[in-house]
Formats: sequence, C-alpha cells, structure tokens
Amino acid sequence: MSRVRRHVPVLAVIGAGGVLGSLARHGAASLQPAADGGWPWAILVVNVSGCLLIGVLMAVLLDLTAPHRLLRPFLGIGVLGGFTTFSTYAVDTQRLLAEARYAAAVTYVLVTPVLALLAVWFGTAATRALRGRRRA
Repeated sequence: MSRVRRHVPVLAVIGAGGVLGSLARHGAASLQPAADGGWPWAILVVNVSGCLLIGVLMAVLLDLTAPHRLLRPFLGIGVLGGFTTFSTYAVDTQRLLAEARYAAAVTYVLVTPVLALLAVWFGTAATRALRGRRRA
C-alpha cells in the first residue's frame, strides 16, 4: 500500500472529527457569546474543558493495549482539536487590546494556557487514579 493511501483514512477521520468538534465549539460559544466589553468566558471554558478531555483521552489510550489506529486521530486531533480554539483566543485577545482593556488582555493571555495545561494534567491524573481504583 502506498504511503498516501495509508494516510487517507487518518486524514478522513481527522476531518470528520474536526467537523464535529467545531460544531460543538460553535454551539458552546453561542450559549454565552462574548458581549462588547465582556470577558470571553465561553472560549475560555471551551479551551479548558477541551484540554481536560484531551488529558482523559490520552490516559485512557495509553492504558489500552491495542487501541484502534484511527481512535486517537479522530478523537484527539479531530474532535478535541476542532473543539478547542486558540485562534479565537488570539482574536479575543486582539479585541480586548482594541478596546484598550490591556490588563484584561494580559490576564487572558496568561490565564488561558496555564489553565489549559493544568486541565490536561488534571484530566490525566484523575483518569489514572480512577482507573487504578477500579483495578484494585
């Protein structure tokens, strides 16, 4: 099988997952749109919750002896990659700067990646702890 043919299913599941994740993000952001002069809570929550789920997913996949080769690209890169949105994070930061809300922009720039990384760590740790209890 050629190298290109071998990657077609991977690209297909990433695309399909990306569509689902992007639609879920749009739905979540539509529930609480950032008003003019408001804090972009919806995108912060989307990014942090998506990172939490990435931590859970990676802990589960690493514990599986032989996960399907398309599971990680579909769920991790596709669904959760499409769900989280650091491009909107950048646009929200630009909007805060354009509104001369410099302290809010700096806070948002610093808080988002810190919370996202903590969420990945917590999702991984909590999943491993729960799985460890079930085995005992």
